[in-house]
Amino acid sequence: MAAHSHNAHNEQITGEIPKPQTKGIWRVFIILCVLTAVEFAFAFLMEPGTLRNVIFIILTIFKAFFIVAEFMHLKHETKSLIWTILVPCALIIWLIIALITEGSFYGDSVFNYFK
Repeated sequence: MAAHSHNAHNEQITGEIPKPQTKGIWRVFIILCVLTAVEFAFAFLMEPGTLRNVIFIILTIFKAFFIVAEFMHLKHETKSLIWTILVPCALIIWLIIALITEGSFYGDSVFNYFK
């Protein structure tokens, strides 16, 4: 049998235990709570209409980007990876806006045709 000099009692731990990141966690929690409260305020206090929908969609997209940056650690990645994720998302957002605009135009034209 080979003799091993590796003994757990002889090793000394030189590393330190990192401090908990509670300050960062509370910061993210507060930001998400504030954004959610603002979204609820716009959703329930404004009259239904295009302006309310646009504000609500913008706040929701901002919150989604913040969640992706914080919890999926996108803010720590290289710039090229960030751009390969953000450009298609921006194009999808543009597509959604275009579809909402065209859909409302189509709905208005159909409703006006039958009046």
